[in-house]
Amino acid sequence: MMFEPLAGQREVRVTERRTAVDSAEAIQHRGDVRAPRAETMVLVPDNLHTHTLASLYEAFPPQEARRLIDTLEGHYTPKHDRWLHMAEIELGVLRRQCLDRRVPDFSTLTDKVAAWQSDRNAVQVKVPWQFTTADARVQLKRLYPILEPIKNKWTDH
Repeated sequence: MMFEPLAGQREVRVTERRTAVDSAEAIQHRGDVRAPRAETMVLVPDNLHTHTLASLYEAFPPQEARRLIDTLEGHYTPKHDRWLHMAEIELGVLRRQCLDRRVPDFSTLTDKVAAWQSDRNAVQVKVPWQFTTADARVQLKRLYPILEPIKNKWTDH
């Protein structure tokens, strides 16, 4: 799942497995086919072990991997807070709206996912969600320690 939350566009690639090469090919496709004029792509991968920049070196020659890496700006989601990842939210919607019943074969799965993607992109379902540090401190207060002010022995009397 690749998702542009503010544009309301998503691209779902159905593969037989979730390998590092599949991940690398998706990144290359996104950059070269879907956004060829983009100077920078923001990549927010989840913590799946195949979703790393090293996957680009596994899939492509070093020059191609480096070219792709030079166009990426990576931001990683917190390990235990996958819900912060908007693509995960979209995958949940896909699961509820499209994959809530048995799918007989790979071809049918690919067709169903493509139809869902086309419909969802046509109406440009967006996620205009901005989670600021201030919001995080309220919502995730258990993760943020309360720091006492540091006393400076030279100025505090």
